[in-house]
Amino acid sequence: MKHLSLIICLLASCSFPLQAHEGHDHDKAKPQPNLGNTPQRQPDGTVFLPKSAQRQMGLLTEMISKQDLPRVIELPGKVVMDPHLGGRVQAMIPGRLEAAGAHGLPSAGTLVKKGQVLAWVVPSAGQIERSNQNALLAELKASRQLAEKRLNRLRELADTVPKKEIEAAESEVASLSGRMAAVGGGLNNREALVAPVSGVIALSNAVIGQVVEPRELIFELVDPDSLHVEALAYEVLMPDQVASATLAANGKSVALNFIGASRRLREQSLPLIFENHDAGAGLALPLGLPVKVQVQLKAQVSGLPVPLVALSRSQANEVMVWVKVAPERFAPRTVQTTPFDGVRVMVTQGLAAGDRVVVQGANLISQVR
Repeated sequence: MKHLSLIICLLASCSFPLQAHEGHDHDKAKPQPNLGNTPQRQPDGTVFLPKSAQRQMGLLTEMISKQDLPRVIELPGKVVMDPHLGGRVQAMIPGRLEAAGAHGLPSAGTLVKKGQVLAWVVPSAGQIERSNQNALLAELKASRQLAEKRLNRLRELADTVPKKEIEAAESEVASLSGRMAAVGGGLNNREALVAPVSGVIALSNAVIGQVVEPRELIFELVDPDSLHVEALAYEVLMPDQVASATLAANGKSVALNFIGASRRLREQSLPLIFENHDAGAGLALPLGLPVKVQVQLKAQVSGLPVPLVALSRSQANEVMVWVKVAPERFAPRTVQTTPFDGVRVMVTQGLAAGDRVVVQGANLISQVR
């Protein structure tokens, strides 16, 4: 009987409809959440950005297209002095610096002309050396006085004295006068530090009263309209392979003309020299500044040029860009790039022609959570 009553209860329970627990109803479709006007990151990695948020963030997009462009390699380099239009001012003697005019010593950034006296170097001499020179000068003065008296007596007896003796006395007086001038000049003469070229003072190590040594660098001058860059290539490049070069300065691409390449390795690298003679090019980058030079070769490659500011980093530290896939939806795309001109890069994988890439405000999209 117990088994019969148990079977009856089970049959009765099967007659009632089954009810699913809350949260386990798989038959009904889940309602889509209302995203509203708040920027949100979706589970698939895309970011929802309403139009109002896009305007506040200042987002700009650009449609990219595939192009055949020169192959580019990026080389480390630095800004160097133009050997034809730049110069250095060094001291030749030990001494003390003095100003060359009423305005004092010129400072860095001052425009100077070729031949302009920048400063004076007053020679320094020890007390014993100066005493010896004063003693020699006094001896020469006494000798010249005697020579002048002898010359005067010979001129009074010109009728009876041979002419050659008078000429010898005159020569002796002139010789003593020259020696006196040389010794006196050594005591009081100053060396002029003259600008070798016209340009702008890039470096000034001068202070009034400063004691300098021979060959010490005092001033360095550059031409404001001349920029020289030396890049180091770690692969063999023939001069006929290089088409042109660029570098980025203040957010702009600066074109460089290829001058030539050294045929001698320096620390296992080959120096390449580039120049630019646009107005103000020499003032855009200071001497010695390390730069990255994008050297364009004559070989052509296909790629998608994208502004450098469009690149950002994912959570996995991969290079990525944001692509606009819908009016209010942006998707991340991991890309592979190569250098191009310092302002743009060449995307080789990860994008397709016609994609709308975010070129302004990409970092702000990455911050949306």
